[in-house]
Amino acid sequence: MSHTIDLTAEERDADLDLDQLKQLVGLVDYDANRDPFPVTGWDAIVFVSGNATQSALYYQSVWGMELVAYSGPETGNRDHKSFVLKSGSIRFVINGAVDPDSPLVEHHRKHGDGVVDIALEVPDVDKCIAQAKQAGATVLREPEDVTDEHGTVRIAAIATYGETRHTLVDRSRYHGPYLPGYAAQASTFVKRDGQPKRLFQALDHIVGNVELGKMDEWVTFYNKVMGFVNMAEFIGDDIATDYSALMSKVVANGNHRVKFPLNEPAIAKKKSQIDEYLEFYRGAGAQHLAVATGDILASVDHLRANGVEFLETPDSYYEDPELRARIGEVRVPVEELQKRGILVDRDEDGYLLQIFTKPLGDRPTVFFELIERHGSLGFGKGNFKALFEAIEREQDKRGNL
Repeated sequence: MSHTIDLTAEERDADLDLDQLKQLVGLVDYDANRDPFPVTGWDAIVFVSGNATQSALYYQSVWGMELVAYSGPETGNRDHKSFVLKSGSIRFVINGAVDPDSPLVEHHRKHGDGVVDIALEVPDVDKCIAQAKQAGATVLREPEDVTDEHGTVRIAAIATYGETRHTLVDRSRYHGPYLPGYAAQASTFVKRDGQPKRLFQALDHIVGNVELGKMDEWVTFYNKVMGFVNMAEFIGDDIATDYSALMSKVVANGNHRVKFPLNEPAIAKKKSQIDEYLEFYRGAGAQHLAVATGDILASVDHLRANGVEFLETPDSYYEDPELRARIGEVRVPVEELQKRGILVDRDEDGYLLQIFTKPLGDRPTVFFELIERHGSLGFGKGNFKALFEAIEREQDKRGNL
């Protein structure tokens, strides 16, 4: 009976090792044999975009991702273009409609750019679907084998919050670039001299925003259907400002490779950031993706130079004597963090550094977080107030507070 963690194929390809991953994303040992719904890790984060051709170029040129595979009219897919990008062990898939009658057109009209599928790698698709059915989940795709000259993928899908789905993938018998129907493709984009190999190595967590009163329902879904454990919860004054209140609970799979904070709005004086998301996304969905980096300062410097805009943190945050006392020694002087607007938080296990981008698309919905962990398994609880106040300043500029 194994209680150790094996590297995934993507992690091995990215030259990551277990010690790195334990630091990057807070991996823990666990016994997969006793798990009713064992999840190995992330398979792919699938986006719908209004212009996948341009979005794919944006993620390559700005975020340093590598194009590895493609599906589209040239490969026999008349419905949409699909670009598969990688950075370290993360795989992003960007889909955009080619056919004006593609279902992606209506999805994008309603939701804008966003995450449609959080696909998970599992060792046994059939076991997971049997467990999901028994627990009352909605199965969107029954288990099936999909085959091409590179082998066979076993695949199925279940519904989660909003119109988001979890596709379950067993690619242990497959050696192609992504899935059958995709051709290997290299980028035509050439990185400028001095750009690092990658700006982030792994995916840490994805935050889901759900409607008022629905958070506990979805926490229970992940507990009952997928055997996820509760990691943390944030309610009340520790994360509220005068205007913006929310409640948040975090669920994770057994090895903590996959972590889902789930947020719902709480009653406050004005419209919260969660309300704003739900209004502009037209329902529940994935709010932000936290990408893990071993050097957040270098990543932020490169991303800023590439045009990424981050939320601004007021100087008062860094000058607060309580913060200084609480965080103690971190790997760089606080002044270096202040220069870049990077937040810092400490808990009983260690500390973390984090920063949040402004929304990446036209709607104030999806954004990214960069996170660098040093022992901490948390999510920056001590920073919530400072973060929310920064988000509220941006909301106010948009006229949505």
